[in-house]
Amino acid sequence: MELNTIKPAGGAKHAKRRVGRGIGSGLGKTAGRGHKGQKSRAGGYHKVGFEGGQMPLQRRLPKRGFKSRTLRFNAEIRLSDLERLPVAEIDVLTLKQAGLVPELVRAVKVFAAGKLTKKVTLTGIAATAGARAAIEAAGGSVA
Repeated sequence: MELNTIKPAGGAKHAKRRVGRGIGSGLGKTAGRGHKGQKSRAGGYHKVGFEGGQMPLQRRLPKRGFKSRTLRFNAEIRLSDLERLPVAEIDVLTLKQAGLVPELVRAVKVFAAGKLTKKVTLTGIAATAGARAAIEAAGGSVA
């Protein structure tokens, strides 16, 4: 193989379609645009989603749902997760270091799932009524 013999694969290159260049080309006169109408005119076309005046699909369907943008900054944790931690003083930073909550989290809430037998002190962490009762029953506190 020589540099002067290199060619693209067969069928890889083809001539651009030249429209409006006479009857003989097969794409003369209307240049493949048909007769009259909005789509035949220069610069004439509808906006995306336009259905010719009919109520468009995105307006016919009901609006539904909402996704909070602050949700990613909140996290939930179980009582059983607190049980496995080796420390008694627990705050958000402790939970992040233990890998129980993501780094982005700002607010953490404990909910009553699982059992808690050891005494723990929560600082800067919220708890549900059931979780608070279980923590206090084990001799701990929620600050």
